[in-house]
Amino acid sequence: MKTYYELLGVAPAAPADEIKRAFRREIARYHPDKVQHLGNEFQEIAAVRAAELTEHAQGVLDTGEIERVHDMRVATRRLRAALEIFEPCFPPRTDGEALGGVKRLADALGERRDRDVAIATLRNFGEQMPSPDRRGISSLVEQLRGEQEEANRQLAPLVEGPHLTALRESLDGLVNDARGLTE
Repeated sequence: MKTYYELLGVAPAAPADEIKRAFRREIARYHPDKVQHLGNEFQEIAAVRAAELTEHAQGVLDTGEIERVHDMRVATRRLRAALEIFEPCFPPRTDGEALGGVKRLADALGERRDRDVAIATLRNFGEQMPSPDRRGISSLVEQLRGEQEEANRQLAPLVEGPHLTALRESLDGLVNDARGLTE
């Protein structure tokens, strides 16, 4: 991972005024007037990422299919990255609602995914343990199952019906706002 100095192209011992100039130079590269031409590309990326999000919602609450949670979580990460990268393509202060909704969904998916992975790992570990020791592993798995069910209860309203529809509409609105800037 690059340091701030490397990102700015200055030495760590550079004088403050040189660092400020480098910072301003980088900020100017991403000024809205210089990136608004990316609106069409953003529209396509955002539409694809939003569609992925809703596609992966199907069956995500099934605790027997933990990869669905993983796939939806990856979709939220991709969408969130696109929203953050293309933020200058939006009209001022229009991306907050959509980005906030994606973040809440990603957090809830993360809570569920953490339990899924822990349960799968403990089960595999338990299979390798001597029989008398498996009861302790089973006890931990049962405790995690309770946490998994709670995480699922928290996730359910975010992936079912009205909330997911509202998030998708918010994302579609963002794309339409960006289109208005590029037309």
